[in-house]
Amino acid sequence: MIKQPTPTQDTPSRGISRRPWWLPFAPWLFVALWSGGYTPVKIGLQYAEPLFFMAVRYMGVLALLVPAYLIVRPTLPQTRRAWWHLIIVGALIQGVYFSLTNVAIKLGASAAGLGIVLALQPILVALLVPRIAGELVSPKAWLGLVLGLVGAAVVILAKSGVGDATTAGIATAAAALVFITAGTVWEKRFGTTQHPIVSNLVQCAVGCAIALALALPTETMAVQWSWPFVWSMAYLVIGNSIIAMTLLLAMVRYGQATRASALMFLVPPGSAAVAWLMLGEPFPPLALAGMVMAGAGVWLVRAK
Repeated sequence: MIKQPTPTQDTPSRGISRRPWWLPFAPWLFVALWSGGYTPVKIGLQYAEPLFFMAVRYMGVLALLVPAYLIVRPTLPQTRRAWWHLIIVGALIQGVYFSLTNVAIKLGASAAGLGIVLALQPILVALLVPRIAGELVSPKAWLGLVLGLVGAAVVILAKSGVGDATTAGIATAAAALVFITAGTVWEKRFGTTQHPIVSNLVQCAVGCAIALALALPTETMAVQWSWPFVWSMAYLVIGNSIIAMTLLLAMVRYGQATRASALMFLVPPGSAAVAWLMLGEPFPPLALAGMVMAGAGVWLVRAK
């Protein structure tokens, strides 16, 4: 029998604190923002090296959140343990996961290869949370996870092949998968309720420190400033690092980690749909079939 954590201010907020009013809208906004993030990353990496690109991204987040903190003055974590939980999740996801994803793209991980590797994240979360966080995964949810994974893979393969992916790129993507899975499970097991300004400020500061520490000895830290770079950075700072990450961690904290992670299956179909609508890229019928499968799988996982 799994021992559950004693409810304290340092333990997850399941049933303890009031849920945010916007939580019912979080899944759809998260999918929309996360799906739109791949294109800005690819654009931005044409003008900066991957690790320093992340550092600049987090500098942009801090430039927005420090003044917001000084104006709002939200409550800071009350214990050393709460501080450490924020720092650890920030290091795992903001610091290492995003940096490794950028490096994977730079090393030649094709969009298809990267998408398939990262689509395994909900499966890993479902395997780990029963033992670590005491969260049960039903047979219906497992059916949905398998269906969602197959659907996401069908969309990815219908859009492009994986033959152009390099071994180094895919290996780096696999390492990124490990870190986002670890961060998600850690948030579920130990995450505490903090004001979004505080949690994002702390975690992005940690991510910036890690990105800079990795970039200093390995990169030139040069940026070719241009309007495409500024646009991509603005989207990633506001849409991904602040809004989407707040939504993801809130869904993990207040709900089930498996249900929140299953939304990742909708990211490849969402990205393909955005590219079709905004860039006119082809959207094959097989990709539509995969989108339907992924949607059905996510519905099975998330259905109460």
